[in-house]
Amino acid sequence: MELNGKVAIITGGAGGIGQAMARAFLAEGASAVVISDLDAAQVKTTAAAIGCDGMAADVTDEEQVRALVDFAVKKYGQVDLYCSNAGAAGNGLLIDAPNELWQRQWDLHLMAHIYAARALLPSMVARGNGYFLITASAAGLLAALGSGPYTVTKAAAVKLAEFIAITHGDDGIGVSVLCPQGVNTAMTPQSLGDGQTDGIIEPRELANTVIATLREERFHVLPHPEVEEYVRRKGNNIDRWIAGMQRLRQRSLSL
Repeated sequence: MELNGKVAIITGGAGGIGQAMARAFLAEGASAVVISDLDAAQVKTTAAAIGCDGMAADVTDEEQVRALVDFAVKKYGQVDLYCSNAGAAGNGLLIDAPNELWQRQWDLHLMAHIYAARALLPSMVARGNGYFLITASAAGLLAALGSGPYTVTKAAAVKLAEFIAITHGDDGIGVSVLCPQGVNTAMTPQSLGDGQTDGIIEPRELANTVIATLREERFHVLPHPEVEEYVRRKGNNIDRWIAGMQRLRQRSLSL
């Protein structure tokens, strides 16, 4: 997918990864970018600085997602690319993470993507083209130690992206899933435990990887290329991979 002349929506767009993608997309010639985030004032300030449209929205509310899509369609005619990027950290294990945290992570990391697909797939399928970029995480492909709600719901996001690609690829719908490790954003801890990242990259570097991957229409967007080999090892021998992750967790606990 070439971004030149395309209309894109980016949720979680007021900072970090979303803002970097908005800037990069416009530099690539996108005809319009609409960013969205929770804080209306921050969205307005960021949109003005970037030179794009902005609209506050809570993507865990389906009606607000539909309103965001309707805004872009009314102003620009259609949405070519929807970047379902909003996310939040969710630390805790099965025992200590409360139900409320699990539900918030589920709504943000899965249902928000479903709401976007419901709002856009009918028009995309009707015209025979459209693209979704779903931000998951390397944690969704592998695991995030100490972050049960986060890693489980990010894995669900990966599976949803696979499902859309499988069931709507013949309709002309493209899908990519963004799975970085550490990125230098407000959500990233100042330090990550042993083995949890192969380096913290800048959002602008990630955005460049996104553009290259969209151009080739590949499914996995891997700003940390090492992740591809880890996924391969996991697939080759899942029991060995789990045993290795158990050892890694023990090392992390001793730090």
